[in-house]
Amino acid sequence: MSKAPNLSAGFGHVETWVFDLDNTLYPADCDLFAQIDRRMGEFIAQSFGLSFDAAHALRQRYYAEHGTTLAGLVRLHDISPDAFLDYVHDIDLDPVTSAPELAAAIDALPGRKFVFTNGSRKHAEAVVSRLGLINHFADIFDIHALDYIHPKPTREAYDRFVRAHGIAAPRAAMFDDLPHNLETAHTLGMTTVLVDCRSTDRPEHQTSAGWTELPAHIHHRTEALAPFLAAIGAALVGDTDRTETTAFQAQFCLT
Repeated sequence: MSKAPNLSAGFGHVETWVFDLDNTLYPADCDLFAQIDRRMGEFIAQSFGLSFDAAHALRQRYYAEHGTTLAGLVRLHDISPDAFLDYVHDIDLDPVTSAPELAAAIDALPGRKFVFTNGSRKHAEAVVSRLGLINHFADIFDIHALDYIHPKPTREAYDRFVRAHGIAAPRAAMFDDLPHNLETAHTLGMTTVLVDCRSTDRPEHQTSAGWTELPAHIHHRTEALAPFLAAIGAALVGDTDRTETTAFQAQFCLT
């Protein structure tokens, strides 16, 4: 293996830190998406009088064709987005627990921090509060701000986000668990970090399982967000000796 990279060089230009919410700020093994997926299927089944299997197939089709299930429902069926979001996010958040190490690592990063999510602000605030991070972000940019039909990874979503907050994309870093969400971020000039969740069985997460090197649109990859951010923060203040091993382990997980 090669020597761990210089994290201060990789992130020294960053003044804005952007984090996806689900499976990024909290570990994928919390498995909140299993609950959300089930409730999306229930909502569709109840709305259209479908079996759960048929509703699940429709959910998957809309996700693939429109970026989110909600975007398809709004565009094609004029479903109330608030009714959908309130239903699917009415889940048990007990698996999400306080994350003091992550809070300290985020707090140590210089510049502004944002949550950028295809979920609702209400859901994001509930999750971030349980993590103990509610006061660590300048704002939560959610699906409401995207008119429900322009989710990540569309260019419209990213353009709205950077305009709303006056963000210089080449001086921003984007953290997300979905590789395809980082393609647009890369196009805009953002430094991209994949929070790798290959341990789940979601097809979107399994795309990284066979990689022998990172795709061009992903600059860094980690399976452990808190130590990775701590390594960046320490490197930016010159404490590279203490973090060299942690940085290497957190960043390079390819086998």
